Amino acid sequence: MKIALIGYGKMGKMIEQIARDRGHQIVSIIDIDNQQDFDSPEFASADVAIEFTAPQAAYGNYLKAWAKGVKVVSGSTGWMKEHGDEVRQACTEGGKTLFWASNFSIGVAIFSAVNRYLAQIMNQFPQYDVEMEETHHVHKLDHPSGTAITLADEIVERIDRKQAWAEDTTDPSVLRVDHIRRGEVPGIHTIRYDSDADLITISHDAHSRRGFALGAVLAAEYTCGHQGLLTISDMFKF
Repeated sequence: MKIALIGYGKMGKMIEQIARDRGHQIVSIIDIDNQQDFDSPEFASADVAIEFTAPQAAYGNYLKAWAKGVKVVSGSTGWMKEHGDEVRQACTEGGKTLFWASNFSIGVAIFSAVNRYLAQIMNQFPQYDVEMEETHHVHKLDHPSGTAITLADEIVERIDRKQAWAEDTTDPSVLRVDHIRRGEVPGIHTIRYDSDADLITISHDAHSRRGFALGAVLAAEYTCGHQGLLTISDMFKF
């Protein structure tokens, strides 16, 4: 498979290594200083572009890739509120393809499935209040994390006593989501169900970014043979 990389930071370099190890060809690498390469024949030859950049750049990168007929796998967060409707329309009506996930880690996919199942159970036990905390490295500017937002949405959808999620809330009908920025932490997500009698906690603690990078390459392999608006639940059936 021919892969283009959009964004060449720590994630981009790790994705490059894993993709090459799995026998794929990197045909184009685009970063801030060579945006003109979107118009190169090398980029247009890619089967899939893997995009990890900043919230303000992600949507424009999708448009540039789609204009060249290149499918996109993206882990960029923070763009959906402003451009989500346009992306959905492009993928459902315009024939474009985007595989988007807030987190590509296989472990997080499993953790998310556990989160959904546990929330469904806990809907029956109103004596438990639920809250979430996410911790990331100091370079991560957006908060809460895209993964935390996904997990929070899953909880709110399944627990009737929670109507929404928010940061810094004391409203009992709202799921509280806290964020911590510390050191070089790749990512920790913790969900707690607390009652007068006991505390139930589930947590995912990433040791490195390698799990995210491998998941992104697996997503590119999946996207090569599929189209439309795709996500982790399409690739992993659990």
